[in-house]
Amino acid sequence: MRQRVLILVLLVMAAVSAALAAALVARSDRGTGRSVGIGEVQLGGPLDLVHHSGRRFSEAELAGKYRLVYFGYTYCPDMCPLGLHTMAEALDRLPPEFAQRVQPIFVSVDPERDTPAVLKDYVAAFHPRLIGLTGTVAEIEAVKKAWRVYARKSEEKRGEDYLVDHSTFTYLMGPDGRYLAHFGHGTSPEQMAERIRAILSTS
Repeated sequence: MRQRVLILVLLVMAAVSAALAAALVARSDRGTGRSVGIGEVQLGGPLDLVHHSGRRFSEAELAGKYRLVYFGYTYCPDMCPLGLHTMAEALDRLPPEFAQRVQPIFVSVDPERDTPAVLKDYVAAFHPRLIGLTGTVAEIEAVKKAWRVYARKSEEKRGEDYLVDHSTFTYLMGPDGRYLAHFGHGTSPEQMAERIRAILSTS
């Protein structure tokens, strides 16, 4: 009898757990398909910085656009080139009507070296529509905080150059600036394109 009661209790607990998991998944996929979990992700903020052309860039220029944002630096030996290549390939895999709705953006976390001129040559190597943004150290620090981006100079050096340890997520933000999804370093262009397509298809 005691064993039956124990089995019954375990079955009830399993059913409750399954119900809670299903509710969280449903909440994550509802509407725009944002992964919100318990409450919306508070991430992101205005990108009022300096454009790779040298002029001031305003968040207002992104009105009506989805944003695909990557934080890195031009002296990065491997992670950033791969992340930007993945972003570019994903955009090229999208149908044109979807791709044009997404603005790819590269934000430097190394403003001391990443001048607009340096950024201009760098972003051109990845995608013709990729925007490079930089700013003062204070401006970049503020953006990093708003976007919850980790980045700091490493003690490791390669010759005279220093490296920068940084997070490697690519963020998909909505036209209203709200977080929709993020992609880790191991995401393939195909996976990124499919996720973006799914989200844009519902809006």
